[in-house]
Amino acid sequence: MTPPHITDLPIRALTVDDLHHCADLSEDRGWLREDHKWGLLLAAGDGFGIDAPDGRGLAAACVVTRYGTSAGPGLAAIGMVLVAGRYARQGLGRTLMTHICNDVLKGVPLTLHATPYGRPLYEELGFKTTGRAEMLVGAFQEDASGAHGTSRVRRAVAGDLPRILRLDADVFGADRTHMITRLPAFADQLLVAEDQAGEGTLTGYAAAWPNMHTHVIGPLIARDTGTAMSLVAALARGTDRVLRTDVDVRHEELLAWLKERGLESVAFNAVMTRDMSDLPGDWTRRWAPLTVAAG
Repeated sequence: MTPPHITDLPIRALTVDDLHHCADLSEDRGWLREDHKWGLLLAAGDGFGIDAPDGRGLAAACVVTRYGTSAGPGLAAIGMVLVAGRYARQGLGRTLMTHICNDVLKGVPLTLHATPYGRPLYEELGFKTTGRAEMLVGAFQEDASGAHGTSRVRRAVAGDLPRILRLDADVFGADRTHMITRLPAFADQLLVAEDQAGEGTLTGYAAAWPNMHTHVIGPLIARDTGTAMSLVAALARGTDRVLRTDVDVRHEELLAWLKERGLESVAFNAVMTRDMSDLPGDWTRRWAPLTVAAG
């Protein structure tokens, strides 16, 4: 019996039980294993994969994170699109992405962060570049003043969660309760910023979560540059790990400040969308995503 062509292999839903195979696939392509991040994405989103015909884990995988209301998603992010090295350039990535975009998420506005390697395929599938994000990594060096803006930063408590959710929906432009409510358990630090001149008005929030040897700063939501700096500085004081974050390149002042504090630029990703001209929400208050894999 002739075995099926590799692009005819079935695409199946992934579960948290596939986490180890997903991490193996990341490692196979020279990425970090990122077990902690994979766990969040598979729990809060939907994973799709193709089993390797040689029986060695997954041949390809990706994760979809939907945002919106119970009436239906208003936005979906696609991330962690990976094909095992031994099956590369055989059409698996195209097959998986075509299935996700044209069948699973047909009619849903889509976004993703693309590396230069993946961008040509996404353009063929109808994605357009609408922005860029700069990845920075490094040991943060506190400046002498330690003060930025007029916001007071403190650790979040349970009573802050409803306010965080309202602010996040306003800035992000879609409801992502299912993701944000996981932050207290997922992140090592979750901070809020309040206006000292007002009545405790929430002006921003940020988290730092562990990813291998680094702490990733994201999401980073803030009303202005000073508040964003205050949140980052406070998160940095709470860890001795190297920091990583992915900042919208339009936030030039924050990027310059982070580089002055010791972080270095290591990569740029294209922010791409399909079936919408730009991301919803308010980009001026959206500084860094929770993870580029989830939009």
